[in-house]
Amino acid sequence: MQIFKQAYSFLLKEIILGHLLTLRYMFKKKFTLNYPYEKGPISPRFRGEHALRRYANGEERCIACKLCEAVCPAQAITIEAEERNDGSRRTTKYDIDMLKCIYCGLCQEACPVDAIVESPNFEFSTETRQELYYNKEKLLANGDRYEYALQKNITNDVEYR
Repeated sequence: MQIFKQAYSFLLKEIILGHLLTLRYMFKKKFTLNYPYEKGPISPRFRGEHALRRYANGEERCIACKLCEAVCPAQAITIEAEERNDGSRRTTKYDIDMLKCIYCGLCQEACPVDAIVESPNFEFSTETRQELYYNKEKLLANGDRYEYALQKNITNDVEYR
């Protein structure tokens, strides 16, 4: 047995096998994407940039139940609400501190009207920290921008809810 161990170490079996593995993959088709120009598939459950959605008539969906604020483990969501003339509650202030957010998706799961959702956008880098404090207007603009993709993701995911 000792002779076989010495022969393996002398012949450098592991290094030769590693080189053969490298040569085998060297001539196969590459898996690399040319990122800015080519993008890979994204799951419908991907949790990216937050957005507030609207109803088809243009009214915001959020009913100020504050469930998302209560369930957020990072306490990144701040909501202030007031009652309207017709008796319904709507938000006057809806802020998310994206620096605190851990993208857990609990706010999206807690919302009874699918108002707050996480969009498929993962390309939202900024130059300053101030740009990562999202207010209601920015969240509604994100919702308007990604509504088609959000609706498609919700319909694809409905059987798993």
